[in-house]
Amino acid sequence: MVAVIHPERVLGVITLGIPFLVPGPVGIQFDLLPKGFYVLRWAEPGRAEADFGRFDVKTVVRNIYILFCRSELQVAGENEEIMDLVDPSTPLPPWCSQLDYGITNPKVTAPSLLIMGEKDYFMKFPGMEEYMKKGIVKQFMPNLDITFMPEGNHFVQEQLPEQVNELIITFLNKN
Repeated sequence: MVAVIHPERVLGVITLGIPFLVPGPVGIQFDLLPKGFYVLRWAEPGRAEADFGRFDVKTVVRNIYILFCRSELQVAGENEEIMDLVDPSTPLPPWCSQLDYGITNPKVTAPSLLIMGEKDYFMKFPGMEEYMKKGIVKQFMPNLDITFMPEGNHFVQEQLPEQVNELIITFLNKN
């Protein structure tokens, strides 16, 4: 949003994993997500604290990395919590040791780069694949270059650091 509010101060934008989302109905349509989806579940007062409080901090962080490296949405059933979705025997990945700004036509005009894993669960958010792959996002970021990394997931910068660094360096040199 800084690039929208103060375009004169921004020379470029790089995002990893999640594209620029316009506040409001064009953004994430949370009402279309399953009831047990983690964002909705943890937004309930006290729910995340109760879910996380059953484990030590290291286990919570480990579980989050495991969950968000998957290609599917994290949806808990009626009688389970999000942390229950993790099989404790799952190894960590090998690379792992609504605001309203009063803006009516938000656009990021600076040169921009989005690096995103092709297997990122974020692509399964309702309408997101269309938003990204049909170029709707370019209505709001006309100077956006998108790179989808075929084997990448939500943590593409940690999973494929050399490739991500090279893309960033190339972008910075170009702009």
